[in-house]
Amino acid sequence: MKKAKKVLLYLGASIILLVGLALIFPTWTPKIDGADSISVLEQVEINGTGHELMIRGQDENNPIVIFIHGGPGVSEIPYVTKYQDLLEKNFTVVRYDQRASGKSYHFGEDYADLSTDLLVKDLLAVTDYITTRFNQQKVILAGHSFGTYIGIQAAKQAPEKYEAYIGIGQMANILENEWDGLNFTIDQAKMSGNTTDVEYLQGLTEKVQSGDMLTPRSYVLKYGGAARLIDNNADINNGLWFGPEYNLLDHIRYMRGVSYVQETLIGQAMKKPLPTIVTKLDLPVYFIMGQYDYMTSAKAAKTYFDQIKANKKEFITYGQSAHYPQFEEKEKFSKWMVDTFAK
Repeated sequence: MKKAKKVLLYLGASIILLVGLALIFPTWTPKIDGADSISVLEQVEINGTGHELMIRGQDENNPIVIFIHGGPGVSEIPYVTKYQDLLEKNFTVVRYDQRASGKSYHFGEDYADLSTDLLVKDLLAVTDYITTRFNQQKVILAGHSFGTYIGIQAAKQAPEKYEAYIGIGQMANILENEWDGLNFTIDQAKMSGNTTDVEYLQGLTEKVQSGDMLTPRSYVLKYGGAARLIDNNADINNGLWFGPEYNLLDHIRYMRGVSYVQETLIGQAMKKPLPTIVTKLDLPVYFIMGQYDYMTSAKAAKTYFDQIKANKKEFITYGQSAHYPQFEEKEKFSKWMVDTFAK
C-alpha cells in the first residue's frame, strides 16, 4: 500500500512538472537559412500594450507584406508557416496577434475599450514600427476574413503607408453575407439528404435575416463553405498544441481571447457595415475570393467591390478554394504576389 502511494505521488508530481514546463516552455519560429534572412518571434509594445509579431523571410530587404488575421481573435501565427514558405522567398512576411488575441492577450489587462477603431489604430502603429525598422517607405497590406474589416479601414485612413490593399475573404455587408451562407448550407443539406440539418437551418431564417445571429460556422464548415483543400481546424489545433510558436499558456491566452473579443467586435461590425464607411480608396485594391467561400460570401464581396472607387482595382476568384484561397491554392497565390509586387 505504501509503495502504491509513493508511485501515485511520483506520477502526480511528474504530471505537475510536465504541465508547468508546457506552460512556460520557450517559443520560437523556425530559422531560415541565408545571410540576410530573418525569422523572429517577439513581443513589441504598440499603443501601450504588448503585440506578438512574427517576421519571416529569406531576405529582409525584400518587399514587406503585413497580414491581418481574422476571427476576430483567431491568430494565424500558430500554423501559418506551412502555407507561407513560398512567399518567404520573395517577401518579408509580417504576422501579428491583434490586441486581446492570441499571444497579445494579457491576463489582468483591461480591455473595456476594445473596439474595431482601436484595432485600426494598432495596425497603423504596427505599420509605422515595421517601416521604420526595415527602412522602407511602404508595405503591402493584406487582410484575411475579419482582418479585412480592420485592414481596409487602415488603407483608407493612411493610403500613403501602403503599396496596395489585398482583401482575402473580404468582408462586405454582413447581413447579405450571412443570408448567402444560410442559403448555401440549406441547399447543401438538401442535396445530401440530411433532413435534420435542413429543418434546423430553415428554422434560423428569421434570426439570420434580422441580424440577430450568424449562420452557424460549424454548418458552413460541414458543407464545404469554409475550406475544401486543407483541414484548417486541424492546422490550428496542431499549431496550438505542438507548434513551436505557442506553448500551453499561449494556448490558454488564445482561447480566452477568442471568447472575449468575438461578440464585442462582430457586434460593432454589424452596426457599421464596410459599404457604409469605406467606399473610396486612394491606392490599388485587390479582392481575392475563393469561389466556394461562404464564411465571407464571394457574391457579397463582389457587390461591395463594384461600389468601391479606386484608380486601380481587381476582383480575383480562385476556382478551387473556399475561405482560405491563400492557403488552399498557395502556389497560385504566391505566383500572383510575385508577378504583381516583386518583379
